[in-house]
Amino acid sequence: MPPNYRRAFWRSRHHAWLALATLGLGFASGEPLGLLLGATLYALGIVFMPDFIFFRRAIDAREQASIANENAAQLASFQAHHDQLLATLSAARRTRHQQLVAVCRDIENATSDAAGPANLDLSTRRRKLAELEWTYLRMLTIEQSLEVYLETERKEQVPAAVRALEAETKTLAAEVESMRRTPGAAATLLGKERLLTSRLERLEVLQQRLRRIEQATLNHELIRSEQERLVEQVKLIRADAVAAKNADTLTARIDLSIEHLAATNKWLSEIAEFKDLTAELPASAPAASVVSAPAARRQPQPAPPEKQ
Repeated sequence: MPPNYRRAFWRSRHHAWLALATLGLGFASGEPLGLLLGATLYALGIVFMPDFIFFRRAIDAREQASIANENAAQLASFQAHHDQLLATLSAARRTRHQQLVAVCRDIENATSDAAGPANLDLSTRRRKLAELEWTYLRMLTIEQSLEVYLETERKEQVPAAVRALEAETKTLAAEVESMRRTPGAAATLLGKERLLTSRLERLEVLQQRLRRIEQATLNHELIRSEQERLVEQVKLIRADAVAAKNADTLTARIDLSIEHLAATNKWLSEIAEFKDLTAELPASAPAASVVSAPAARRQPQPAPPEKQ
């Protein structure tokens, strides 16, 4: 939508200068005629100046500069988030990420001189490759977090604790039921009932943990499968780019890959523990800004060996 020039005029320096040059000089003259002339010129300026080309160009330039600054800030924030996620990956996962980025660069190099009208959308295709890379980075980050969580829970041996506590609560429940039928066991019965209640509450918590472990295990397996599928899709795009040299075919292949990832992105956004990874690539991002960013600027930092 174009800016409201008349509303913008009241907040502009042009209005201030107009008021100073008309009303100000009219008051300064000390003459009624001067004041009347200044007020008349001021009113005419209010009516006609918002329509002047030089004023509209100044407002348009200010709006464009504001939008550019906002987009730059948004992109800088996103890039910082992207680099932070990449820095937290294990060495093995950073290597996998760099391998995907290398495939994306191969696609860019193969399509930079592709023939056909669709080559005019080269920056659009590069942006879509950046979207694929961002999705892959998110999946790597979530996979690592799930793996750390599952490893921690494995050390706690939650399934074994659930089985042991289930057996214990069954025994306690039988003892409580027996004591209820036994005369003179009221004093001991109260303590046993409290113990049984405490054990049952702990069992409920352990069962909740076990359900979360099972869900995390399923998510971990699914996200690994989605990573492999994404890598194969990008490699298929590279094969098309190298073999076909057809911009239309390549664009269609990339669009299909993006479409296939729609369900994956929706699923990722529904994982409550990883809501901070649902950010999308900014609309203002220049072509390949994310795909080509961190790998070329930073050497991977040493990280603990990854458990497979």
